[in-house]
Amino acid sequence: MPRISPLSPKEWPKEFRTALAALRPPNAKYAPLPTEDRPKGRNVLGTWAHHPELAQAYFTLNGHVLMTTTLSERQRELIVLRVAAVRKSGYEWAQHVFVGRDVGLTDEEIGRIAYGPDAPFWSALDAAMLRAVDELIEVGGISASTWETLTAELDVKQVLDLICTVGTYETLARIFASLEVDIDDDINELMQRYDKLF
Repeated sequence: MPRISPLSPKEWPKEFRTALAALRPPNAKYAPLPTEDRPKGRNVLGTWAHHPELAQAYFTLNGHVLMTTTLSERQRELIVLRVAAVRKSGYEWAQHVFVGRDVGLTDEEIGRIAYGPDAPFWSALDAAMLRAVDELIEVGGISASTWETLTAELDVKQVLDLICTVGTYETLARIFASLEVDIDDDINELMQRYDKLF
């Protein structure tokens, strides 16, 4: 049982429906992700619906991370899935396995993300991005050697987007863990159906 019961969509206050628009910023660089045969995230959205003002603020940052980041979508999902793995956030992991696949991560790469930056076959940049996630979560900052590798290929905006992507999804992982948010039934059903295709 979650510590805060999610509100059903019919219970969502008007202010929360307005806040949801922040997830789709007007200057979006990337197209919206597919919604058909994808998790709806009703439990997490229903939890945010309790606090529309906070949701508005968080969704503004999350909308940037999802839609207008200077990172590639593949890089973003590499980071998000590593946050989920380090934080052992099943909800976050399950949601973003679908997103990762949609933006080009292979199932083999997704599996390697759980093993982290020292797994074989990563490029130097991919390994540094994964290591940056670990360092930001574990020690609160990026080490000099990781920074050197990142900044050899990423510009200032991309590095800032990387740091804020980690922070955005670590915050969400803490919400999932602290509030004991249940994984939605549709995630389990879709995972089983999708995995039968492989």
